[in-house]
Amino acid sequence: MKRCPKCGKTYTEPLNFCLDDGELLLDDGVQRPFDDSPPTVMMSDARTTNPTNWSAPPVQYQAPQMWQQPMYAPSPNQTLPVVSMCLGIGSVTIGWCCSLGLLLGPAALITGWIGFSQAKKDPQSYGGKGMAIAGMITGGVFLALYLVFIILYGAALFFGGLGN
Repeated sequence: MKRCPKCGKTYTEPLNFCLDDGELLLDDGVQRPFDDSPPTVMMSDARTTNPTNWSAPPVQYQAPQMWQQPMYAPSPNQTLPVVSMCLGIGSVTIGWCCSLGLLLGPAALITGWIGFSQAKKDPQSYGGKGMAIAGMITGGVFLALYLVFIILYGAALFFGGLGN
């Protein structure tokens, strides 16, 4: 049995607080035979897990950063050597059909020569000396083979026509 210390009302139900005034009920000390309800345990104040009085770390002022030069060296320009090498390879591979190589071969020689001379004069800004050489070689090889082909074809027509 429990009683309210404020109003003096007694309760036989397993209550912890007075229904009239909300006061904590006191146990009168008599153990009831079928009362298996655990005793009320008083706990300390609740732990604050999200305090509202903490202070944020101070924000430090940072001056705006000026533009800085990149830490790496810029790569040299290799556009003309790449174009020369592609034109030279194109003249050798697809240049035989419809004489497209007569346009690609000289273009490979010209762009290769310009790219090679730029890389030779200013190697810091221009690169691709090897690709320029490869483009000039493939373009020159095509033109030389085409010239040999024209000479042999003309000789075959000339000497083949004399026999008739």
